[in-house]
Amino acid sequence: MIGGGSELEGLGREIVDASLAVHRALGPGLLETVYEQCLVHELTQRGVLTARQVVLPLTYRDLRIEAGLRMDLVVGDLVVVELKSVEVLLPVHRSQMLTYLKLSGLRLGFLINFNVTLIKQGIHRLIL
Repeated sequence: MIGGGSELEGLGREIVDASLAVHRALGPGLLETVYEQCLVHELTQRGVLTARQVVLPLTYRDLRIEAGLRMDLVVGDLVVVELKSVEVLLPVHRSQMLTYLKLSGLRLGFLINFNVTLIKQGIHRLIL
């Protein structure tokens, strides 16, 4: 079943495990783009289809807007992953992820801040 609960859960586990591996190897303090490249590599090595910088157009009434919105990662065509490397996640980061989920039609997202001592503190799962 495409997009079924067990497939989403499996992708979620892979994303969390891959994030742990990347953080364990690199630690905090690097640029978001470094973590993005390494996480894509880790997921690809695990056989997980991962797209980077996925353009997200939006439609307002009958107007299609190419506003330059880009999702950091889309994993398995089912999960949005937004990466950060910031001192602290702000409410706007969560709002951004919820908007990406809404506009993309996907239900599951991970907001991951790599600039933390323990990566489990930086992984936030959001469901729309």
